[in-house]
Amino acid sequence: MTALTLSTAAATGLRADAIVVGVAKGAGSKGGLVVAPGAEAVDKAYDGKLASVLETLGASGGEGEVTKLPAPSGFKAPVVVAVGLGEVPEKDETYGTDALRRAAGVAARALTGSKKAAFALPVEAAEDAGALAEGALLGAYAFDAYKGMADAKAAKKNGKDAKAPLAEVALLGGKPRDKAYKAAVERAVAVAEELNRARDLVNTPPNDLNPEAFAAVAQAAAKEHGIKVQVLDEKALTKGGFGGILGVGAGSEAPPRLVKLSYTSSKAKKHLAFVGKGITYDSGGISLKPAGHNETMKCDMAGAAAVFAAVVAAARLGLEVNVTGWLALAENMPSGSATRPGDVLRMYSGKTVEVLNTDAEGRLVLADAIAKASEDQPDAIVDVATLTGAMMVALGNRTFGIMANDDAFRTSIHEIAEEVGEPSWPMPLPTDLRKGMDSPTADIANMGERMGGGLVAGLFLKEFVGEGITWAHLDIAGPAFHEGAPFGYTPKGGTGTAVRTLVRLAEHTAAGDLG
Repeated sequence: MTALTLSTAAATGLRADAIVVGVAKGAGSKGGLVVAPGAEAVDKAYDGKLASVLETLGASGGEGEVTKLPAPSGFKAPVVVAVGLGEVPEKDETYGTDALRRAAGVAARALTGSKKAAFALPVEAAEDAGALAEGALLGAYAFDAYKGMADAKAAKKNGKDAKAPLAEVALLGGKPRDKAYKAAVERAVAVAEELNRARDLVNTPPNDLNPEAFAAVAQAAAKEHGIKVQVLDEKALTKGGFGGILGVGAGSEAPPRLVKLSYTSSKAKKHLAFVGKGITYDSGGISLKPAGHNETMKCDMAGAAAVFAAVVAAARLGLEVNVTGWLALAENMPSGSATRPGDVLRMYSGKTVEVLNTDAEGRLVLADAIAKASEDQPDAIVDVATLTGAMMVALGNRTFGIMANDDAFRTSIHEIAEEVGEPSWPMPLPTDLRKGMDSPTADIANMGERMGGGLVAGLFLKEFVGEGITWAHLDIAGPAFHEGAPFGYTPKGGTGTAVRTLVRLAEHTAAGDLG
């Protein structure tokens, strides 16, 4: 993990591999390049001509743009890195926290292989320092656990590992002795570390992360951070009547697990339950996925990873709210013992489900976990799942959908997600779509109308929420796993999406902001 400090040092005299400054697009067609606040000393060293030098090099200030140039004479850092912040803010406004977060992430990734960088980016308040810290730590993320020894030997021969993440970031312009600044950075470190742990889990190959292995990771973290943990193995699941989780895991040699993580605060007045879909590998089961759709299915446990990370982060932050995480873990495989299309499962709630498609398995494990979570009568349940391709068709690869049985709660989660920089969109639960799941054999089928499939899945889950409990469903199928080139603070592979939304929801709940 990249080390991070607040520093009052001057950019000109700080020993580092690079000084990072921000630039933006000026207002209007003739606005030109603008050097962002925080870089005044650097600009002065260029005789006030940093913007014109960068423009000569082709810089425009566009978001995510990186331009490197030699540092002026007298600097102890050899390179200045200018990172684009996008449009310059309107008068009396400042750069948004997510613009800062993205810029810091881009800069950290651009400096892969470096030992230390000083970030002279805009810091107007403690929340800006927190955003820069979070962006830097998320942008510097790398998953290299499976890189071969050949790479390591080559790196040693060359004297350094060019692929190693940026080792240290000094945030200039911060206030190391200010309680608000220190708290903002400490919060950023805790959240980023846990989010990166979620990314690691999503990126881990399924041969090394089956339900039992995931449960062991959760147990170890719970012990470290004072979280109570309970793991139901296949025998306990059978005894408890968890037909959904058992049905999905029936075809695998790796049996399913249901993990309960309980963080409690003596000052808590509210209780949140987070439920995560944890399909450690999804082949589709007997309803086998077509060729080309299996390769990234190690990410089908991203919801459980997000829930796990959020509970640990809540514990590390000492939030005054009780948070229970439920990880519904199974591997969906085809075999002679696998659940067949046409089978009927008796769920934990007592309802029966006709399985029409074994690739609609996430809703089955979630249904059992939601019903179980409801027994604790939490103030709200939020489930997180890479649930449907239909949601990706509707919202693309970077936005998750939000459904709920309470419009105000859905709106609150949407606002919270936008606040932390996680694109989302509120979606409806049309009652007319429920009829499509009527079954002549069971209480409900796990499939309904094809059109609006993401909404149908939400309606299915709603059936298993305890009476009177506020509930929301986050379908993160699109943004949970990024297959393209990195952008902002988002890497290729597992993204850790929804972690920050859940943590901020817990913070708002602890503060009494959600009623």
